[in-house]
Amino acid sequence: MLHGYLPMILDGLWTTLSVAAASLAIASLFGLVGAVAKLSESRVARAAADVYTTLIRSLPDLVLMLLIFYGGQILVNEITMAWELDYIDINPFVAGTATLGFIFGAYLTETFRGAILAVPRGQIEAGLAYGMTFPKVLRRILVPQMVRHAIPGFLNNWLVMVKATALVSIIGLDDMMHRASLASAATREPFTFYAAIGAIYLTITTVSILVLHLVERRFSLGVRRVDL
Repeated sequence: MLHGYLPMILDGLWTTLSVAAASLAIASLFGLVGAVAKLSESRVARAAADVYTTLIRSLPDLVLMLLIFYGGQILVNEITMAWELDYIDINPFVAGTATLGFIFGAYLTETFRGAILAVPRGQIEAGLAYGMTFPKVLRRILVPQMVRHAIPGFLNNWLVMVKATALVSIIGLDDMMHRASLASAATREPFTFYAAIGAIYLTITTVSILVLHLVERRFSLGVRRVDL
């Protein structure tokens, strides 16, 4: 099947999934920090978060990938030269995951901010008035409801991020897309290999949708849906 290149492509699939998972963790961290900053009473924090989300969402992912990878490489080595240190070659996996995490952190910032605002403030105040500590209010009241409201936007961002992992092949990472490109060049059958890659991405996104729908149902226990 696929002229014997299938094992090589499936091996690249693990790299693709690793990039997606690591990028999601970084993006979630940026998203939570950004959401807290946007809801902060500090004007500086709100302004910084607004600049971050506006700038990142205004530029193409490919442009940001190239800017951060090559610009970061230049910046790091200018610093090492100033300190008379050895040349540092940035790992494509680190650069790719950091870039995707930084990009999608801007989108998750808005997702988490909206989810936090969707939780009635009166419930948080009631928990504090009842004598609960703030960490307990977060754990028992805010976070469970926030997760339920955030799942739809979180799912959309995850699906887009999975597809965006194909961009890391342009910075030299040996992922599934890069291996399919090599195989198509060797066999001169690009349609066959790119169609196979498309089917694999479709499988990943379909499984992701099913899993996150189960998670949404778990966090929606006891919630009645009203059809308008």
